Amino acid sequence: MIDLVGPGGAHLAQIEQLLGVQIVHRGNALFVHGDAAPEAERVLNGLYARLEAGKDVTMGVIDGLIRLREGESEPRDGDQGEMFPAPALEIRTRKKTMEPRTEAQKAYTQALLDHELTFGIGPAGTGKTYIAVAVAVSKFLQGEVDRIILTRPAVEAGEKLGFLPGTQDDKIDPYMQPLYDALNDFLPGKQLIKLREERQVEIAPLAFMRGRTLNNAFVILDEAQNATTMQMKMFLTRLGQGSRMAITGDRSQVDLPRGVYSGLRDAESILKGVDGISFNYFTAADVVRHPLVAKIITAYEADDTRREAARAVRDARE
Repeated sequence: MIDLVGPGGAHLAQIEQLLGVQIVHRGNALFVHGDAAPEAERVLNGLYARLEAGKDVTMGVIDGLIRLREGESEPRDGDQGEMFPAPALEIRTRKKTMEPRTEAQKAYTQALLDHELTFGIGPAGTGKTYIAVAVAVSKFLQGEVDRIILTRPAVEAGEKLGFLPGTQDDKIDPYMQPLYDALNDFLPGKQLIKLREERQVEIAPLAFMRGRTLNNAFVILDEAQNATTMQMKMFLTRLGQGSRMAITGDRSQVDLPRGVYSGLRDAESILKGVDGISFNYFTAADVVRHPLVAKIITAYEADDTRREAARAVRDARE
């Protein structure tokens, strides 16, 4: 019960906020009030069953389970675990187990497992890169690939950083930090250092991929919207025997110079319908960061829509 309630009742407060109910905690009993009380009861029963199975309950788990239930039909009669089943997919690594938290994340995770080339396209905070790294680490630990290669275009996000001191690695590391962060979540620090020294885990700018053939590797291109058309073609043609590729990007955050076309948009139009390639899309509803992030993305998307409509009206008048 202590784990179910959470520190200071945080888990109950989260369920109250997400479902619009009131939960009263008295001893070992919970009383739920509100129109969504039946749904809240199923959530609580399912979380309790999860704890009984030896799994943890966190704010992220609660958020994910509630999202995954949205739109589903009423559960059948049965035990409490069946009332609120755990996500069908679990990606296990040395440090933690990754579970998809939205339907789009589930579909994307399954695509990464089933396809040799997978695109994940959508706004920031939807887990595109994080899930891809988790699947890459899992496949590496299971011996399905011999190495992990993570890359991204070294493009400044609207800033001119000027000269960066230090060695080549020192200059590159600031651009690669998000990839380090994801790897650190799934691999112990000492093991990650050893794997990097043995080049079983590589992190490099996209420009360094030219001329290579990547066999038996799980290769991830992050921030693909900042790759040019030629860079994207170059990267895609690096795919070797026994390898898998994941390409992630956000079309709304292109940092390329004005007039330079994004290779991600080009790849979408050219490769749509090619057998063996999976395209997966996320929206603001799939954001799993702070709830305000989803609202911010929605507000910007609405503003973009208004601007495009106004531009179309001006063009029509001219």
